[in-house]
This record gives sequence, structure tokens and C-alpha cells, in this order.
Amino acid sequence: MASHYGVGVLPARPKRPKDKAKVESGVRFAQSCILGRLRNHTFFSLDEANAAIREAVERINTHVMRQLGQCRRDLFETMERPALATLPAEEYEFAEWRLARVSTDYHVEFERYFYSVPHGLIREQVDVRATSRTIEVFFKGKRVAVHQRRYGGARFGTDPDHMPSSHRRYAEWSPERFRRWARSIGPQTEGLVIAILASRPHPEQGFRTCLGILKLYQAIDTAQAEAVSARALEIGGLNCKSITALIKTHKASRHTAEPAAVGEHANLRGPGYFH
Repeated sequence: MASHYGVGVLPARPKRPKDKAKVESGVRFAQSCILGRLRNHTFFSLDEANAAIREAVERINTHVMRQLGQCRRDLFETMERPALATLPAEEYEFAEWRLARVSTDYHVEFERYFYSVPHGLIREQVDVRATSRTIEVFFKGKRVAVHQRRYGGARFGTDPDHMPSSHRRYAEWSPERFRRWARSIGPQTEGLVIAILASRPHPEQGFRTCLGILKLYQAIDTAQAEAVSARALEIGGLNCKSITALIKTHKASRHTAEPAAVGEHANLRGPGYFH
């Protein structure tokens, strides 16, 4: 902000009140000449209070100081105003910077929303500059993407020029590769992946979800993965959160069923059987 407005910032040192003596004296002066004069007044609206404060400030600025023989307004007009610089053409806008890694779906995440970058930057580390209105992505100091910041609605902001579908050189990740990967597990999982890719405006936007689901399936057996996929298709759970919940539910139901089965076999062997 200081650079934008061309000013210097000199912070006061901790526990050094002399560093800000002029500020403290100005505060004390305002308390005495403004708040002190108005402390016994009763105001019935904010506009009424502001009008009284403006009158007090005007009285301070037009009061002739005995030591200088001038008022504060005259000093401002003759000494300070000529030294003032013009304001920049654009107002300062606060920006937040973060490092991000471009995912396999050529998007970067910021505040749970996803913004596309050129697909050639997959797996590269980029800088994200976020303001209240825009999201800018920089790679090695060069801006490679700019999006309107999202606060609601669709979670993906995709520039068609960034899409690998329009660049045939992009072949490492494709819908067909995910389908083959899912087909190796079973038909239900393949159907789940097809449904996920079809539910997105662009198939590439489903890559992140497919990768997450296939990673979850690495920790379970094929039969369980197929059962979870079938249930997800049935209820429309086409995201990682739903799949995770279904896996936990399926595991819990299996653990509940196993003790009952063991008990039935024990009864068949009779009370004298010990394992």
C-alpha cells in the first residue's frame, strides 16, 4: 500500500513512546478540543453528532495560534498542499499471495474454488494473487491466467483456451485412461468413473475426483470397491466425500456381520469346543 501511494512507513519501536510523540499529542489535542467540548451534549442521530464534530474541527483549523500568528488552515495551504502528490489513477486494492501446485486437471485451488491455468503447467508450482474481485496466477513472475473470483455457484472457473481438449499434445491424462484404470477394478467402478466425468461441464474437471476415488480404493479389496461403486451410483454420490462415507459404512456393516457368523459356527460345535 505504501508503494502504491508513494509514501514511507517508519514504525514506532516497542516501548519507545518518544517515537510517536507527535501522534500522541495530536490525539490528546483532539480529545480536549473536540470530545471535551462535546462531552455534555446529547445527540439523537449520527448526522447530528457528525455536524457538531465538523464544526469543532473547523473551529480548530481557523483558530489563530499565538506563537505562529497563523491558523492551521493557512499553514496547510501555504506549506503542505504544494508538497502533496496527486493520487494514483487506481485505488489501492489489497491482495493475498499464496503458493499453489497445478493439479492434473490443470486447475489451482484457492478458498475451495478451482481456477484453470494453461495445461502445460501441470505439476508446476505457481503464485496465486487473490483480490476481492480477481484471481491471478503467475509462473516465474509472468502472469499466465486471470479469473473473476468466485464466492458461490460452480466451483470450477475454466478458460477454454487452457483446456487440453483443444491441444492434442496433451495425452498423459485422459477420460479413457481413467476408464481403463477403473475397468481393471470392475464394471461398477468403471460406471462410477463414467458418471463422474459425464457430470462435469468438461471431463477434465472430473480428473481430480477420479484420482481421489481410485486412491481410496487402493486401501480396500476389489469386492468392497465394487460394492461401494454400485451404491454410489445408486444414490448419486459422485464425489470423494460420499465415497469415503460409503467405505466407512461398508466396513462397519462387515464388522457387525462377522461376530454373528462366528457365533453360529460355535453353537454347531457344542459347548465343549474351544478355539
